[in-house]
Amino acid sequence: MGSTADKAKGSANEAMGKVKQGVGEAVGSERMKREGQSQEIKGDAQQALGKAKDAVKGAVNKAADEVNKRL
Repeated sequence: MGSTADKAKGSANEAMGKVKQGVGEAVGSERMKREGQSQEIKGDAQQALGKAKDAVKGAVNKAADEVNKRL
């Protein structure tokens, strides 16, 4: 999966997690609140992965540009 897809899925999971937490709070469901927290954490991790992929891609491209300059 590409970095953009990771970040998009991460945002969606974060949003759904927050919704689940709110619904769980409203109806008094500890299980739903925990599920929401877990989903939000999963979203954070997915976004971090997407950002890490972007950083690696940027570093690789920079290194390749440096090599190409020397050829």
